[in-house]
Amino acid sequence: MMCLDAEKQIGIETFCTSFSGVGGKLRTIPQDFIVNEWFEHPAEKKDGKFTIAEITATNWETNLLIRELSNRLHISRQRIGFAGTKDKRAVSTQLMSFYQVPPEALAKVTIGDVQIDNIYTSDRPVKIGRLHGNHFNITIRDINRNVRNAALQCVVDQLQKIGGFPNFYGIQRFGVIRPITHVVGKYLVRGEFEQAVMTYIGNPLESEEQKLFDLRKNLEQTRDYAAALQQYPAPFTFEKAMLNILVHNPYDFVSALKELPKNLLTMFIYAYQAYLFNKMLSERIRQNLSLNKALPGDVVLPIRKGIITNELIPVTERNAAKVNAQLSQGKALVSGILFGSDSVFSEGEMGEIEQRVIGEEQIDPRDFIIPEIPFISSSGLRRPLLARVDSFEYDLVEDDLHEGKHALTLAFSLPKGSYATSLLREVMKADDIRKY
Repeated sequence: MMCLDAEKQIGIETFCTSFSGVGGKLRTIPQDFIVNEWFEHPAEKKDGKFTIAEITATNWETNLLIRELSNRLHISRQRIGFAGTKDKRAVSTQLMSFYQVPPEALAKVTIGDVQIDNIYTSDRPVKIGRLHGNHFNITIRDINRNVRNAALQCVVDQLQKIGGFPNFYGIQRFGVIRPITHVVGKYLVRGEFEQAVMTYIGNPLESEEQKLFDLRKNLEQTRDYAAALQQYPAPFTFEKAMLNILVHNPYDFVSALKELPKNLLTMFIYAYQAYLFNKMLSERIRQNLSLNKALPGDVVLPIRKGIITNELIPVTERNAAKVNAQLSQGKALVSGILFGSDSVFSEGEMGEIEQRVIGEEQIDPRDFIIPEIPFISSSGLRRPLLARVDSFEYDLVEDDLHEGKHALTLAFSLPKGSYATSLLREVMKADDIRKY
């Protein structure tokens, strides 16, 4: 089954289940998408330099929330640590750390739709990736009455047979309204910094409001950075910071980029790697190559004590049976490449897929070494092709917001780095990517 044209922009080109889907809409209200981090709490230490807290936010994207917290606390963004970014239209609970911020100062902060709990001190911060996973409680609304539990069980059975769902990077990695982070990343990798800047601050897209579309279009046509700085709305904090640099130095695109938060700059590179990964995974599914069984030439990642390791095990004719026994017991996963400067391709059929996708992009591993902005350089990794689901429960109920319609409630847990929307797209088969 092929996917939507909009999804092809981010490299998702197919589904793995044949079920027609329940349709419906996500995020009718923020409370329809609740996500709670499975924390790795830093150990408590009296008088530690880091204040730790659980932050529950409704309708706040993580980068904007951190900006607001830094403003209220009068500290730089760099003094706030977090384990993972969360979507805006959701209720999310995540762990954060605050360097040299007294617990009593944090406790006094009041921000609309933000709750700060369980404050304590530690000698260790919260860092990106330092979480076990996330638990989700999700409601899909506006489902037709002819959808029945028996039909829904079909897709659940198919996913259980596979052992999970395709581990695609979801639309959030690329931007829901403006899915361009991977395009910016591609220009950064190529050293085309002007194009990277203009893709971010210009580049009008039809998915935007007309006023914003016109402002971006005017900037593209005139390159009048001063006018754009005055006209862009206040919430465009990052664009305005870049424009402010360009007003004074119209050709210093690297300095303009450096005005962005470090985690956002690195996100551009990650997004481009994610786009390439999605294309490779799509092609493997399209060629009917198994996601839960290893083929000669594949590279698998062992799972030790419930954690996916970075150890790479090449699959050969000789060890394939043994490796697949480990996969069937949930002790390993087949991987795909997150391309970077030190990447090693798979061999066999998956290796052909990986090399073809990279060849079509006309990039080289050395391109991921970016001397102008060294900290965004990436050596690359490997990522499981399949995401496993734990504690999966669902129920089809009356939709209290849409008369005569069903709502589907789901609860499940995912390992870190996997996207709930990539599971939901298999369930929904929605006709509009923005419903995710």
